[in-house]
Amino acid sequence: MKNSLEIGTDTSFALNFLIYIQNIYLNQDQNEEKLRFPYLPITVVFKDDFEIKFKELWNEIFQQIAEDNKNGVIPFYEDKDLYYEKLFVINENSSKAFNQIYKTFNVWWHSFAGHISVEKSVDEMGQQLYTELANLLIQKGVKPQRRLNISLIYDNCLLADSQITSYFSVIPIKDFFAKYKELVSKLEACMD
Repeated sequence: MKNSLEIGTDTSFALNFLIYIQNIYLNQDQNEEKLRFPYLPITVVFKDDFEIKFKELWNEIFQQIAEDNKNGVIPFYEDKDLYYEKLFVINENSSKAFNQIYKTFNVWWHSFAGHISVEKSVDEMGQQLYTELANLLIQKGVKPQRRLNISLIYDNCLLADSQITSYFSVIPIKDFFAKYKELVSKLEACMD
């Protein structure tokens, strides 16, 4: 099973940006104890059907990444107009707010505190997961057809289903710590 598992954030720029937007949206109606990262002290005007549009965009991006993952392509990377047009009310004020949101995400994501920290937070657990998954597949006589790709997201996706498809999964880093035992069987199921 050599080199058959890749856990990373390179392909998850788009999904993490969606989580970032999701959390800003959710924070607008939350009390202090339930705030999520990032907390921005601005009011953003999202579309009335934001949750429906979010789910549609999540599914679209997930499918595209799952398909392009086979070819090493990173879809939606820095395609900021897509997010703005689908999720935000289009006017001058929301355009300014969206550009600030996009810039703060980019600064965080491309800093050491962003995607590198997300990836490194599960480094040891990722190796353990690889070993357990490899042993399980060997025990069952299953040979992977291609590399299993896991895109890490920094927080749970609450407005859409975190999906699994053939040889591709999106996993919040929290699951490596809170739901680790379920991960091996969950990932084994996507390798058939």
